[in-house]
Amino acid sequence: MILAIGVCCLVFGCLGASPALAGPITLRYANFPPASTFPCVQMERWKKEVEKRTDGQVSIETYPGGTLLGAKNMLRGVMKGQADIGCLCMSYQPGVFPMTTVAELPVGFASSAVASRVLYELYRMHTPKEFAKVKVLALFTSAPTNIMSRVPVRSITDFTGLELRASGMASRVLDRLGATPVSMPMPETPEALQKGLVKGLMSSLEVMQDMNFAEYCPYVTRTDFQVYPFAVIMNKRAFDRLPVAVQKVLDDLILEQSVWTGRYMDEHVLDSLAWSQKTYGVETITLDREQHALMQEKLAPLIEEWKAKATDKGVDAEAVLADLYRLRDTYQP
Repeated sequence: MILAIGVCCLVFGCLGASPALAGPITLRYANFPPASTFPCVQMERWKKEVEKRTDGQVSIETYPGGTLLGAKNMLRGVMKGQADIGCLCMSYQPGVFPMTTVAELPVGFASSAVASRVLYELYRMHTPKEFAKVKVLALFTSAPTNIMSRVPVRSITDFTGLELRASGMASRVLDRLGATPVSMPMPETPEALQKGLVKGLMSSLEVMQDMNFAEYCPYVTRTDFQVYPFAVIMNKRAFDRLPVAVQKVLDDLILEQSVWTGRYMDEHVLDSLAWSQKTYGVETITLDREQHALMQEKLAPLIEEWKAKATDKGVDAEAVLADLYRLRDTYQP
């Protein structure tokens, strides 16, 4: 009898230990831009923090550059379980994110840090239905878009007829200002600049160094038009299967990761501008308040269009926009 009890204890002891022996929990994290870009830099930072804070209980496999899921199928792919986690840009999926695309409007964000914090707070306050089928792990934005050009843009009149590479909301902003937006993949833009097919581009300024646009664009005009919102999402079933302690680690990282990414983005832009000036003598042009006021007047219809579309989707657009302005003024120096 004693021997039998001992054998049973040994068997159940081994069974109880089996989850630990099975190794860490492995999660697949998909991202669409190249590994050197800021969405992937933040992904690698998040991976390290999760693995450290779970004492190796969780292992994250990262897939940059669209190697697992592309930009336009990120949401569906995560929901279907093709990846456990994914980073998506809301602007790439028109109509799917009626509330959080408020962040991409030209509302005067001066930094990614402020825009990222505002986006997070708006999500927390309004719990938008657009994320109801996934678990949100972080929210952040690109740095504000500015003009990089072969010719100087010193006033609103210089936009007239100017061919500039842009995409999404940036194209609509340029159109309202009288410029000629040209849609093309970013990797094709250097050649287009050399051939004179475009006179510049509108994007966040880290590309001056990251893609060497400083070689082709001797002028930068600070416009701070709008940002592009991003979200890191997780398959709900995958999240629910995690141990409670691991879930808490992920929840505790949401705000921290959002703010960290915004600050990293801003520092990277400053480094890029300093490098561009030192290496190529790039001139930075700052527009006065009158010019900014004239541009905001021309861009106001874009905000009204968003309000109408968001309202049709069931969003309290007036409340969301009011909260955005209040939060922007709270966090922006």
